[in-house]
Amino acid sequence: MEKIKIALIGAGFISDYHVHGLQTLANVEIVAVVSKNIDNAKKFALKYNIEEALNDISTLVARDDLDAVIISTPNQFHAPYAIAFLENGKDVFLEKPMGMSGDEGRQIAEVAKKHNQLVMVGHMWRFDADTRYIKDTVASGMLGKVFKTKGYGIHENWGPSGWFTKKELAGGGALADMGVHAIDAVRYILGDPKPAKVYARISTEFGDYDVDDTGIIIITWDNGTESIIESGWWHPHMDGPEASTSLFGTKGYANLFPTFLKMKEGEGTVTTVPELPKREDHCDQIIYTRQMEYFVNCIKTRQQPVPGLLEGQMVLDIVDAAYSSAKTGEVVNLI
Repeated sequence: MEKIKIALIGAGFISDYHVHGLQTLANVEIVAVVSKNIDNAKKFALKYNIEEALNDISTLVARDDLDAVIISTPNQFHAPYAIAFLENGKDVFLEKPMGMSGDEGRQIAEVAKKHNQLVMVGHMWRFDADTRYIKDTVASGMLGKVFKTKGYGIHENWGPSGWFTKKELAGGGALADMGVHAIDAVRYILGDPKPAKVYARISTEFGDYDVDDTGIIIITWDNGTESIIESGWWHPHMDGPEASTSLFGTKGYANLFPTFLKMKEGEGTVTTVPELPKREDHCDQIIYTRQMEYFVNCIKTRQQPVPGLLEGQMVLDIVDAAYSSAKTGEVVNLI
């Protein structure tokens, strides 16, 4: 079988996870890595035995021997880079969030559809065994009607630096960085409902930067469920790790990270801890490996990836609505 040739656009922290996943696949060849800092690109290429190290995408976009790219750059470059590669017949994997705004997401989608190319977005919790278990539990009806959820995307006593804290490069702060994980995770668990309303209180409490590090968002989904999402950096406490979610149903309760069920039985409740694969790390490599396996399979079968354009757009629209609500103090209606 002819190998699928992929280039990595970005040589930062998350690219290590992607390359580890790709290098487990026999039918994949990583042909190049790109970083604006050529020394970073060269170090990454040497570390992973990648033939080419480049400091811009200009020579890659039109190459005939390239099938797809993994874009893991500052958010500012997601849309322009994705559009450039899509216009030149390359499939694209975009790290979350898909773009800086909902408008950028729609631009990416328009180009992808025009050129019949695939776009996948890195909402990786959809590939996690615990998350899928909770999703299946909700779908089974075991919890009854899920009327409320609480989700978390918080860094405790820590926060990023560099481009993450610059609005012109990131678009937003902790909400765009961490909150998006909690938003997509709960949407996936609930069966991908559409957001109907968003209300948010967002602020900067811990740093001298022009992005947010504190947020409380309330999403009303079109199925009637209300989801509370907390985002943050540097908080003195977090109620759960990244994408941790509590789900309250009329027949029981489920929790993701730690994962357990609490069901009504007689006059009391019974707690059940399912047998799930042991985690080496919270953001375990296996999630990213499954993500890359799925993306490569989509390239081969020409199947539109999920999470892809629609899922990425939903998150962007919610984030846009949250920032708008925080400015005006009003609920933003999305339907």
